[in-house]
Amino acid sequence: MTERSGGPGRRPSRPQRQHPPARRQGPRRPPEDDPARQAAWDTLKAIRERDAYANLVLPKLLRERRISGRDAALATELAYGAARAKGLLDEIIAACSDRPLSEIDGPFLDAMRLGAYQLLRTRIPSHAAVASTVDLVRSAHGSGPAGFVNAVLRRIGEQDEAAWVDKLAPEDPIGRLALANAHPKWIAQAFADALGDKGDDLAAALKADDARPAVHLAARPGEISNEELAAIVGGDVAPYSPYGVHLEAGSGDPGDLEPVRERFAAVQDEGSQLCALALTRAPLEGRDERWLDLCAGPGGKAVLLGALAHLQGATLDAVEKAPHRAELVRKAATGLDITVHVADGRDPGLPEGSFDRVLVDAPCTGLGALRRRPEARWRRKPDDVAELTKLQRELLTSALRLVRPGGIVAYVVCSPHLRETIGVTSDIVRKGLADAVDTRELFPGVPLLGDGPHVQLWPHRHGADAMFCQLLRRP
Repeated sequence: MTERSGGPGRRPSRPQRQHPPARRQGPRRPPEDDPARQAAWDTLKAIRERDAYANLVLPKLLRERRISGRDAALATELAYGAARAKGLLDEIIAACSDRPLSEIDGPFLDAMRLGAYQLLRTRIPSHAAVASTVDLVRSAHGSGPAGFVNAVLRRIGEQDEAAWVDKLAPEDPIGRLALANAHPKWIAQAFADALGDKGDDLAAALKADDARPAVHLAARPGEISNEELAAIVGGDVAPYSPYGVHLEAGSGDPGDLEPVRERFAAVQDEGSQLCALALTRAPLEGRDERWLDLCAGPGGKAVLLGALAHLQGATLDAVEKAPHRAELVRKAATGLDITVHVADGRDPGLPEGSFDRVLVDAPCTGLGALRRRPEARWRRKPDDVAELTKLQRELLTSALRLVRPGGIVAYVVCSPHLRETIGVTSDIVRKGLADAVDTRELFPGVPLLGDGPHVQLWPHRHGADAMFCQLLRRP
């Protein structure tokens, strides 16, 4: 939230009212008449207080409270939507409150975000959005805070989202698009830099990134085809990945699907599938027996590579620094012959020059998957980039030591930020450590891939996360 003092569109300051602090209470049962909104409110609280992840907190709450069907769908829409739109909602709340956001108790601010989201971004009638939110606050904290929340929400409901954006958005084009699509400006600027555009293309990218995404599944090669998987789960065959299936957003918890439970399929964005497949498609002279996933946790790409390696007569090693993530790789790879090493990918202790193909799915800002991580865009900071690019260069350099001469390394990040993408790979090529491979040829059938030699996917162009992929060959 950007601090403001006056300015166009701001209401005149009102006398400060004193509101009672939140009452301390022990654990409470969610109101039986509104379990969906209570679960959404509790999810926002966990995000604010514990830096929790919505996609981990909410499904657990739904299971524990036995919330299903339409209530589960509503809880998911409200929790994820309010978390995703937090910056925009906060700007509007600030314009309608007689108190700075920093002086509003957290539970009340969460409730106003929940109510504002319903008012501005759903078809829920205004009176129901306000009354249901106020009832939650009154039940937990009493009439005083409930009155405050009620007053703010009623002011918010006087205008729709477009009118609020017109009133509050900055004049510069990128800042305006950032607010309108609920993104921090620095992230909108990073998108603009990568696209080379700050007009319609940027607007389309931000809009797609602000929309609730479809669920993508990957069929395990050798176990089930994507046509069979689509028929079982009621989805559609993916347009580009031969192993991909798409399910509509709001289709429920994909972990409950039988093929996922039985490990015939996994939840994996189609862009991630395509990047892993590109590594296996690159032409290679000489032996092709040993593959390596250098940053394997939590195991999605390792499973796809391991299954393909088995079909092609190769073996796969997987490196993961964090023991708990290494265990996730082992569990995900059940039934596959994958050797998991708990080690730092920068110096994993493996023989140099011993691998034919290496994947570096490097830690990154994750700006390319913000649509799948509702709260992430408001946690990341511009300062994160410098530390991550240092790590990315170190991991890529390590991979080039581990691959044999003539072997292939795929550098992949889920980000379009230029410093994390071509800023890393061009530096490696410039130093003579690797030769760039025209990666576009390894994404057959995928349109709008630009001038190369790298590939940058986009939600608005390809329906995938904004994955970056550059294949490199060791001289």
